Amino acid sequence: MIFGLFIIGMPFGIPGQAALRPVYAMACVYFWSLYRPGSLPAPLVALCGLLLDLLGLSPFGVWAVLLLLLQWVTLLLRRKLVPARFLLVWVVFTAMAVVVAALAWAVDSAFNGTWLPTTPLMFEWLLAAGLYPALAALLIKAHRGPAAVELA
Repeated sequence: MIFGLFIIGMPFGIPGQAALRPVYAMACVYFWSLYRPGSLPAPLVALCGLLLDLLGLSPFGVWAVLLLLLQWVTLLLRRKLVPARFLLVWVVFTAMAVVVAALAWAVDSAFNGTWLPTTPLMFEWLLAAGLYPALAALLIKAHRGPAAVELA
């Protein structure tokens, strides 16, 4: 997860590339908290959030708290979501991504002392909704491949 954040942080010149970092982090926290919660302890989630903050997205600690909140809610919903169809898992992720992105936007607005534009918020939400199936497919391969300790 941390390696992916560094890769996404490299300057590739992709428009909106900065918005990929929180989407990637939210998708990883959601997926691993849902399907393999033991492999993603809370300190690692907090570390990833702090890394996002250091990459310049928000005041220090904001993303750590938001990702921990996302992990906590995902763990609460885990029993209902694990056996569910992918469409429901995707819809729930999209809803959670909207809430987390809105909270990040609200905190950033409060720290700036003014209402920030909502366009980046909407872009991040659309990215989260649109990219989750592709990210989930990659994470499923990792879940069934090298990350599957029971198959080793």
